Amino acid sequence: MPPPKDVVKIAIQMVGAIPQLIELQQTKPLAAVLKDVCDAWSLPNAEQYALQYTDGRQTYITESVRIPPSPPGPAGAALTGSSVPFSLQNRREIKNGSILRLTTSPDQEAERLYIGIQSKNVDVKTDSLKKLASLSQDVTFAQEFISRNGLKQIYSIVEEGNDTGEMLAHTLKAFTELMEHDFVSWENLSTVFIKKIVSYVNMNAVDASIQQLSLSILENMVPTSRLLFELVKKEVTLDRLLAHLQVTNAQLQLKAMALLIALLLTATDAERRDMMDYLRQKNIRHFIHKNIIHSSEPLGDEMAHYLYVLQSVSLNLCEHRMRTSMDPYSQEQRELLQSLRQTAFESESEAPASNFSTERRRSLCAKEFRKLGFMNNSNPAEDLRRAPPGLLALDNMLYFSRNTPNAYSRFVLENSSREDKHECPFARSSIQLTLILCEILHIGEPCSETAQAFYPMFFGQDHFFEELFCICIQLVNKTWKEMRATQEDFDKVMQVVRDQITRTLALKPTSLELFKTRVNALNYSEILKLRQTERLHQEETLAVPVLELRERLKPELMELIRQQRLLHLCEGTLFRKISSRRRQDKLWYCRLSPNHKVLHYGDVEEGVSSPPIESLTEKIPVADMKMLLVGKECPHTKEKSSGKQNKDVLELAFSIVHDVEEYCLNFVAPTRYEFCLWTDGLNVLLGKEMTSERTQTDLDVLLSMELKLRLLDLENISIPDTPPPIPKPPSNLNFCYDFSHAEQ
Repeated sequence: MPPPKDVVKIAIQMVGAIPQLIELQQTKPLAAVLKDVCDAWSLPNAEQYALQYTDGRQTYITESVRIPPSPPGPAGAALTGSSVPFSLQNRREIKNGSILRLTTSPDQEAERLYIGIQSKNVDVKTDSLKKLASLSQDVTFAQEFISRNGLKQIYSIVEEGNDTGEMLAHTLKAFTELMEHDFVSWENLSTVFIKKIVSYVNMNAVDASIQQLSLSILENMVPTSRLLFELVKKEVTLDRLLAHLQVTNAQLQLKAMALLIALLLTATDAERRDMMDYLRQKNIRHFIHKNIIHSSEPLGDEMAHYLYVLQSVSLNLCEHRMRTSMDPYSQEQRELLQSLRQTAFESESEAPASNFSTERRRSLCAKEFRKLGFMNNSNPAEDLRRAPPGLLALDNMLYFSRNTPNAYSRFVLENSSREDKHECPFARSSIQLTLILCEILHIGEPCSETAQAFYPMFFGQDHFFEELFCICIQLVNKTWKEMRATQEDFDKVMQVVRDQITRTLALKPTSLELFKTRVNALNYSEILKLRQTERLHQEETLAVPVLELRERLKPELMELIRQQRLLHLCEGTLFRKISSRRRQDKLWYCRLSPNHKVLHYGDVEEGVSSPPIESLTEKIPVADMKMLLVGKECPHTKEKSSGKQNKDVLELAFSIVHDVEEYCLNFVAPTRYEFCLWTDGLNVLLGKEMTSERTQTDLDVLLSMELKLRLLDLENISIPDTPPPIPKPPSNLNFCYDFSHAEQ
C-alpha cells in the first residue's frame, strides 16, 4: 500500500550524531517536528534549531515566513511590504529520499554573523563575511539579517574600510545576495557608499573579482532610479568601461558590457544618442570586434545577448528619421533633395540657370527628378511623406550619392538611357528598400530580453546601415536587369530583393564584403531555382496517393519525434533566471532522467555546459506533474509588468504545475527552438499531444524524406521476387579479434 501523500520518508543528519530516518508528516507543525528530532538526540531548546537541505543552495526548510518589523534607519526603511506579511512555504517541496541537516536556526545564525562581522579580529570578521555571503542566498536568513539592521554594518565596512582584498570581496558578495531578494530599495544607498563602489571600478590596482562585483552592483542600481542612473553615469565614464572591454578577463568584460547596456537602456533618447555618438568616436566596434567577437575564448550566451542589445540600440537610432515625414516647406530638406538631383546631373546643369525662364527651369528640374525615379516629379517631397521609411530613405540616398558617387551616377545615368518602361527608378527603389531593411533589421522594435542573434559584420563596419543600403541598392539594379523588369514588375523585383537579402543574412556573413559577395552570387536565376524546388516539393506532396501515403506514415514518424523530444529533455538545457527588474546572471540546468521518471534541476555556474545529473539536487517526479502552462498563463509572466518589452518572454515562458499544492517550476527558454522541444517533451510525459509549430515542421521534413525514398524512380531497375540467399558461414573465424588477449 503506497504511503499517504502528506507523508515523506527522509533522513536527518547532524555533525557527530547517527542520522535519523523519519517519516515526515507534512500536516504536522514544523516546530513539533523539530522538537521530536531534538528529543531523539537529547538536544534542549528545539526553537534554536532548523532543518536545512544538505545539497544545492542549502536552503532552510520553512513553514511560513513573515517579514519582520522594519528596523530604524535607512537600511531597513525600505523593507518591501513591511506592513504586509510575506508568506513562503517550502516544506512541501521535500521529496521522498531527501537528506536534511539539523543546524542552527536562521535567526540564531543571523545574530551570530551580525556580531561576527563587527569583530575586531580580522580572521573572525573575514570568516563571518564569507559565511554571510553564502547564507544570504536564502530568503529566510536574509530577512533575519536585514531585520537586525545588518545592511548598515555592510555599508560601514565598505564606506570606512580601505581593504581591497578577500574581506572586501566577501562583503560585496554578501551585499549583492542580500539586495537580490528585493527587500530593500536601492534608492536608500548613500552617496558615500555608491562612490566607494565606483572607486573600485575606476581603480587600476584592484583585484578583478572586486571589480566584477562592483560593476554588477552598479548594473543592478542603474535601472531602479533616475538619480542613481545620473550618479553612476557621471562617476563611471564611458572611457573607463571601454578600458574594461579591452582586458583579457572574459568575466570582467561581461560585467563591464552589462553596465554599459544598463546605462544605454535607462538613458533618454537624447542621452542614448549622445552616448552612442561618443562610443562611435572611440571606435567601440573595433574593441568589440577584436577583443570579444574574435577572442580566443568562445562567446557566452550572456555576452551574445548584450551584443544583440547594443546592435539593436544602435540601429534604433534610425527610428526617429524613419518615422519623420518630409516637410515640403522645409528649406533645408528641399536643398538636400536638390543636391541629390545636382549630383546626378551635374554636367547637364552646367548651363547658366539665368538663360532659362522660371517655367523652363521648373520643367528641367521635374524632368531630372523623373529620371531619378521619383513618382511625383513636380513635387518629389511628396514621395517622402510616407513614414516609415520617412527621411531615412532620403538619408540613405544622400549617403549613397556622396560616398559612392561613381556607382550613384552609373545607376541613374544607366537607367536614364533605357526605354521608359525598362528603367529602374532609383528614388522609388531606395524608399522601398529602406523600408525592407528596417523590417528585416527590426528597427523601431523594442529590444528582446532573451535574444542573442546579432550580426558579426555589424561590429566590423562604421555606418553599417548606410553601407548595407549601398550594397543592396546596387543589387536592386542588378536584379532589375536580370529580370528584364518594367515599371509594372516593381513589386516583384522588390520581393526578389527581399528574398536575396534575407537568405544571405541567414548565412551570418562575418563582414559586409562577404555579404556583398554572397548576395550578388544569389542572382535571380538562383532564386528561381530555389523557389521552383520549393514549389515542386509542395506540388508533389499534394497529390491524392501521396496524401494517403502521408497519413499512413504519420503515426510512425510522430513516434520518432516523440522519442527525439524525450532524448532532448534527457540531454538537458541551460536556462536563465529572469526577473522583472533585470536580466539575471544566474543560470540553472534542467534535464530528464534516462528512465523518463524524474526531472532533475539545480543552479549551475557560468561556463558549465552539461552538468552531471547527480549534481542537480532538485527533483520533480514525472508522476507528480499535473499540467503544462505556457505564455500568459504562467505565474512568472503575470508577475512581470506588461508591455512590448516583455513580448519575447511571453513567447518563451512555460511552467510545470506539480504536486497536490500545485507548485510551479517556471522556465524561460533561451530560444524558440528550445521552447518548442521542451513543451513538446513535457506534453509527451503528460500523455498529451505535441502542439508546437516545430512538431509540424519536423513532421514535414521527415515525411518529405520518407516520401522521396518511397517514390524513387525505379525504372529499368530489376527488383527480385525473392530475397538474395544468405551466404554460407566462413570455414573459420580467425579474422575476429579476441578481446580476452588484450594487454593487461
